[in-house]
Amino acid sequence: MAVTVIRTEGCKAEITWKPEDDMQGYLVQSVDNERLAYALESLGASQAELSEPTKSEEYALSQASATAYLAQLLERRAAVQVVKLRDHYGMSWRKIAIHLFDNAEKQSSVRRMYESGRRHIGV
Repeated sequence: MAVTVIRTEGCKAEITWKPEDDMQGYLVQSVDNERLAYALESLGASQAELSEPTKSEEYALSQASATAYLAQLLERRAAVQVVKLRDHYGMSWRKIAIHLFDNAEKQSSVRRMYESGRRHIGV
């Protein structure tokens, strides 16, 4: 894997990548502007933490914005990856659905992702 995340001890981790692993600069931007930190904090939060206001409104907006931004980027990437799985590896809709959604019946969802991915890459 080009990007590595190593848990160094307890609750610490180190993320490393090479410049060619981040050609569009999304990784460095996500780290530098704290989007990754906000999104990871949100990922680790309990339901109670998410529903109870414990921080400022501005903080909550920053956390939600960062999480939504990264989710949007990852959804686009997942869609492009579906195009690769289908077009380059010849995988069936069923197989992709099983691996992405743990449900063979989600083939129409996979097809929608495929069409979205094709639009993102301009095909």
